[in-house]
Amino acid sequence: MARGLPAVWGSIFGGPMIASGIYFYWFAATYPLVASQPETPPSVGLITMGFGLFITGMGVYVHSVAAPEALQLRDGEHIVEDRKPAQRNALAEAGIAVPILGLGGYLLYVTQRPLYQPTLVLAGGLFLFSRGLYRYWQNTLTTYFLTNQRVVEEYRFVSLRRNEVPLQKVRGVEEYRSVWDSLFGLGNVAVRSGASGGLTISINQVYEPAEFGDLVRSELTPERDGDVPFEEGQTATTGATGGTSDSPTVADADDTTDNGSDAASQSDSGASPR
Repeated sequence: MARGLPAVWGSIFGGPMIASGIYFYWFAATYPLVASQPETPPSVGLITMGFGLFITGMGVYVHSVAAPEALQLRDGEHIVEDRKPAQRNALAEAGIAVPILGLGGYLLYVTQRPLYQPTLVLAGGLFLFSRGLYRYWQNTLTTYFLTNQRVVEEYRFVSLRRNEVPLQKVRGVEEYRSVWDSLFGLGNVAVRSGASGGLTISINQVYEPAEFGDLVRSELTPERDGDVPFEEGQTATTGATGGTSDSPTVADADDTTDNGSDAASQSDSGASPR
């Protein structure tokens, strides 16, 4: 089951459109809202009704069918943190579009303004409404995971889409937020696998993005580039060619000198004059 109430919000937003479509198709000519109301083609009612049915049906589908599945963990892997995008900013965008659509309908049916003015208002309101509702569905179906091995983005709608970046390949963690996100206390985190290009996972519209970015950084290990730490007790002498020299150490040279002196002393003591 998907989080939130997509079926409820789909009915809230889609129900009025269904009712408007029914009115425009069957009752607008018989029961006009105002005396000078322009005639509405029946096709407008069908389009409005169809759009409302689509929103309502999609809300039911998202709520009951397209819930994301649990992440399949590997051997030795555990989840450090999981985040889901916030939904209130998307709902706020769709909610702001409702009075704009109402204003467009008022300009179209009540006033005598040129046709292009209410058309532009209705088009702008419909764009905001569609984008906000789509973001709400997308946020409902998206989950971000941080494990001790990778960063995963999982999104399921009709089919499953999963992106992941192994922690040993992470080369950058960036935090950013737009003005709209700042109004709701949200932010975004980009996890990149290369300095330029490469795979990037964007953790979008989450609460406390700095905390999530710090968690990603804390899971990164210094040895991810293949560096081997220098262990205490290891010695190496580098020659002019960059290799390890096998020449004797100072202590070995002293031993050699002492051995040579002892041999010379023995030779002198063992000789008898004639």
